[in-house]
Amino acid sequence: MSERNIVFVATGQIPPSPPPPATSGVLGWLRENLFDGIFNSILTVLSIALIAWVLWTALPWAFLDSVWYATSLKGCREVNPDGACWAVIVERFDQFIYGFYPHELRWRPSLAFALLMLALAFALFDGMPYRGYGLIYAAVYPVIAYILIWGGLGLQPVESRELGGFMLALIIGIAGIVLSLPIGILLALGRRSGMIFFQTICITFIEFIRGVPLITLLFVANSVLAYFFPPGSNLDLILRVVIMVVLFACAYMAETIRGGLAALPTGQYEAADSLGLNYWKSMRLIILPQALKISIPNIVSNFIGLFKDTTLVVVIGLLDPIGLINTTRADSAWNGIIWEFYIFVGLLFWICCFGMSRYSMYLEKKLKTDL
Repeated sequence: MSERNIVFVATGQIPPSPPPPATSGVLGWLRENLFDGIFNSILTVLSIALIAWVLWTALPWAFLDSVWYATSLKGCREVNPDGACWAVIVERFDQFIYGFYPHELRWRPSLAFALLMLALAFALFDGMPYRGYGLIYAAVYPVIAYILIWGGLGLQPVESRELGGFMLALIIGIAGIVLSLPIGILLALGRRSGMIFFQTICITFIEFIRGVPLITLLFVANSVLAYFFPPGSNLDLILRVVIMVVLFACAYMAETIRGGLAALPTGQYEAADSLGLNYWKSMRLIILPQALKISIPNIVSNFIGLFKDTTLVVVIGLLDPIGLINTTRADSAWNGIIWEFYIFVGLLFWICCFGMSRYSMYLEKKLKTDL
């Protein structure tokens, strides 16, 4: 038999060939994301040059020439007149975190913060051990935090006027985030319901709150809201602020959820009806899970915006981190410092907001069902 008549039959699967070197690895990532075409390449080069210039200018001031230990701005300038004076942050760090909370009792808000991290872990990650018990703990955590921070059950009481700093921003921000989501869902369902009475109430509330600036609501909380409660109730200012922040946030949250509900195809509602589910079961099992998944980016954006808006409480005399900047600058020892304060406070808020953004990306990836 001639060799040209011999036929080869494969006995196994031929392994795939590796991709071209220019499309994989570090080189492929750079080409796809940074140097994809002439225009993108020019933008990449200009961006790298700008970042290099900023770092070349800022790093010596922020780190190489900075002063970390001094008792006044004058002391910083005597050590190095060209560097940042981080000594003010070192000296006033406790005040920026705890406000004027009694020094000997600061273990209580520290413990409340540690317990908060545990409660968030149980609430946000389903891989936690004993999660069923953990969710019960997360539900009762607000009571635990209130007792630890304000006192009670044998703990020394602390007045709200002694709260401040980043602790105050966390209290207002977390309360607004936790309460605005369920209330916003109810408002969104009420606005889309066929019951005219409830629909009118929800629409009126949402449109009124969204049409009023938050700073106006804070002034209302400071001077007007107490009149709506029984005489002698002596409603705490921080509680009044939390109420107004929650009302403000849940109105925006309702519109976000309503957008997710409107984005669902009609077939989903018809499928729920065909299964014989009543309104609440169809919402809980079919409609809301899909609407919330669609709305995750906008929900987290609302949370981030709300957390940053907590700095507005300075206009009604609450000493959040921004308020403490003015208080510290009023001290003659540190009068004249500006950038160090705002960089430090901005870094604190960036850490929290970046964490929320990353969790949003994690949740979107986890719930992604399309290919």
